[in-house]
Amino acid sequence: MSGAETLLPYLKDKKKADVEEPTIIVDSREASSAAKIVKGLVERGVNVRTETLEKGDYILSDQCAVERKTVQDFVYTLTRRYLFEQLFRLKEAYPKSLILLEGYLPIIYKFSHIQPVAIWGAMFNLAKNGIALVNTTSYKETIDFLHVAAKQEQIVEKRAPTVHAFKKMDTLADAQVYFVASLPNIGREKALAVLKSYQTPLNALISVDDWAKTVHGLGPVISNRVKEVLNTPFRE
Repeated sequence: MSGAETLLPYLKDKKKADVEEPTIIVDSREASSAAKIVKGLVERGVNVRTETLEKGDYILSDQCAVERKTVQDFVYTLTRRYLFEQLFRLKEAYPKSLILLEGYLPIIYKFSHIQPVAIWGAMFNLAKNGIALVNTTSYKETIDFLHVAAKQEQIVEKRAPTVHAFKKMDTLADAQVYFVASLPNIGREKALAVLKSYQTPLNALISVDDWAKTVHGLGPVISNRVKEVLNTPFRE
């Protein structure tokens, strides 16, 4: 049983977990509107990086992103078609994506413009499609959850927080960026740097041994991880 299936590795390695602190990438708009959460994470020792993210509010690893909504915002967005599309696209890039509902959940029975049955139905639809929901009653609980979840992903599971590009096939350039950005620890910005240096994805892959020398921000750790993925035989 791996660390993804149990909390035992996290509990057993408590001393190490108490020393190491994770990095959380926060969407710049979320950082502005939820300054208390960012401040609380920093006070706990979390290394907070703010970036303008295409999707998601908090990136905890290369597989886990969190979309935070207050209970009121969640109910409001149920009247807009984009909510499910937004979350399903987030899950395509981050398989362990989840939605964090912040606030007192029973308040849904106080809303007059939407029936509680519709809200429960939406939650079930998200859950059955693999998008977990976590409810926190306050921003303080949100801070605690994000802190623990980031530690679990990064310190126990050894997964680095990574900004992935989202699948956009509107143009050939979009497809090229998406392809390169999907490689481990690359993301959109580094993918753009790679393509500017090598012009085509094929040239980039052929020259992966030279990335650390020719592409700013791509050191041997990242390039070696990419080479490992490219050269390791596939096993189901």
